[in-house]
Amino acid sequence: MQGLNEQQKAILLRRASRASVATATVLLIAKLVAWGMTGSVSILATFMDSLLDAFASVINLVAISIALKPADEDHNYGHGKAEQLAALAQSAFIAGSGLFLILHAVDGIRHGGGIENKQVALAVMALSMALTMALVVYQTHVVKLTGSLAIQTDSMHYRMDLLTNLGVVCALIMVAAGFPEADPVIGMLIAIYMIFSVGKVAWQAIQMLMDQALDQEKEQLIREQVLAVEQVLDLHNLRTRMSGVTPVIQLDLDLDGNLSLEEAHDIGKAVQKQLLKHMPDADITIHLDPN
Repeated sequence: MQGLNEQQKAILLRRASRASVATATVLLIAKLVAWGMTGSVSILATFMDSLLDAFASVINLVAISIALKPADEDHNYGHGKAEQLAALAQSAFIAGSGLFLILHAVDGIRHGGGIENKQVALAVMALSMALTMALVVYQTHVVKLTGSLAIQTDSMHYRMDLLTNLGVVCALIMVAAGFPEADPVIGMLIAIYMIFSVGKVAWQAIQMLMDQALDQEKEQLIREQVLAVEQVLDLHNLRTRMSGVTPVIQLDLDLDGNLSLEEAHDIGKAVQKQLLKHMPDADITIHLDPN
């Protein structure tokens, strides 16, 4: 199936970013009210997580707006790496909030405490899980079509929210059953999970900032499509990387040395056209070598 072009991806990315900001704002307000009415450490954990989600979603919105800008005199290769910088910033905020929650949970375990208005807390958690699930489904769809690391990172936050919200529900049930220490303990477990979950995304962002090559499957696809073009003898010096959601491809074509300059140029254009069928927004540079 042919992929989306750059304009279609831009529309999806902007919509996903705005949906994320809107969802985070609603959940932030609801959880703040619920924490004020209950005093639950677990709800405070999810509130802090939503606070970071809201902040991270705003970062995403700004980063994607920057990443989608075309190349200019100062940025000849575009602004795509703004996405990876946003992913690293989000990872740092999540890790920091996790440490804060651990300290707060330890204090809760030491001094004890109860939860009031459990019905309010459960209602907020139900609302949170419903909105979060809807957003995650949409983000998953957008990531599948665009490959955006920023949206993928944002979606990971909300997937974590689903688990943390489930943890809060368990804590509320256990507190009602006579185990008040369950609330800060589950809050601490949520915090630990938050910290460890960001490692993979942070590492992926670092690799992309260091111009890691596309995966072997995509590079094999590139080779197959190039060699499928008539009169291409071979290719070498294939170099690939990602700039935001844009694949960057550079390669040398081996052609018959007796071809005219115009014929060789036409073959290079045919190769580029063939690759764009599978990667419509790719930035492709082809060097022609006589053989």
